[in-house]
Amino acid sequence: MRIFKNKWFAKFARKEGISDARLREAVSEIESGRIDADYGGGVIKQRIARTNEGKSGGYRSVILYQRGNKAFFVYGFAKSERDNIDEDEERGFKDLAKVTFSFSEEELAKLVERGVYKEIKGDDPKKNLQE
Repeated sequence: MRIFKNKWFAKFARKEGISDARLREAVSEIESGRIDADYGGGVIKQRIARTNEGKSGGYRSVILYQRGNKAFFVYGFAKSERDNIDEDEERGFKDLAKVTFSFSEEELAKLVERGVYKEIKGDDPKKNLQE
């Protein structure tokens, strides 16, 4: 499973102190079938806990997800700031998923090289949650 975050999400995660290990943990939960909300079309909403707190008051992330293949963190928000994404945003994320999952490996590599996406490395989601 390859995991990526877009430039916007990387900035959001950095500002909120969300580590790459927490993002890997969220994808691991999805892979295990523990999905918070599946909008269809490859769009998932997954909760991410705040450091030393639970998930209920934490963060929500929108992930473009292909089982066993790739996950792209594209949007996030604090539960205290808003309840959910709206229907227009949902449609937009579904359209984005179609485009994103059509990228060849070469196209994706170029997008990573240009800084549009950053690949999240590592394979142990439980290790270094504070990284």
